[in-house]
Amino acid sequence: MLKDLVTKSRSYRGYAQTERMTREQLLSLVELARLCPASVNIQPLKYYVASTEEECARIQPLTGWARRLAAVMKLPREGHCPTSFIVICQDDTIAPNRERFLKDIGGVAQTMLLGATELGFGGIMIGNFKPEAVIEALGLPQTLWPQLIVAFGKPDEKVVLTESENGDVAYTRDENHVTYVPKRPLRELVINGELHA
Repeated sequence: MLKDLVTKSRSYRGYAQTERMTREQLLSLVELARLCPASVNIQPLKYYVASTEEECARIQPLTGWARRLAAVMKLPREGHCPTSFIVICQDDTIAPNRERFLKDIGGVAQTMLLGATELGFGGIMIGNFKPEAVIEALGLPQTLWPQLIVAFGKPDEKVVLTESENGDVAYTRDENHVTYVPKRPLRELVINGELHA
């Protein structure tokens, strides 16, 4: 079951605009994040939950997508933007060292994406944005520093996992908007002992 969720939880760059997550569903993802382990149990992360069209319209233009493909296409395509966002912020009044909690941010983001997958939705982590612009657009206090944006919606594209060949891990996208994502084989990842899968 967990492997199925992990396999289905891809980085989606196109969404159906007709179906959106409810605020309650998004809050259930923040609840999952709240329960994640936290470094020294300090828990400095806070979450801006954007569930309305107006909120999403403020966030979407601030995000950069698919840097590897940006030279050949603009993603998401018009009419295929995410329908919800959760902005993961660090509360500097709780912990001012922003680098210390990056592993916590990765853990909560992946947990929320797995939760979205279980609900029949999908998403993507977005690190390409200017925190100052997000603070201004959302009216956040300067003490809440945006660390990662997670987009959500109903995927309307296909992502296919493939085996990496000769170390090539560049993802590609075809004319039918299918994204091919090469993954390194297990034998290249385990650095000691025999493989028993």
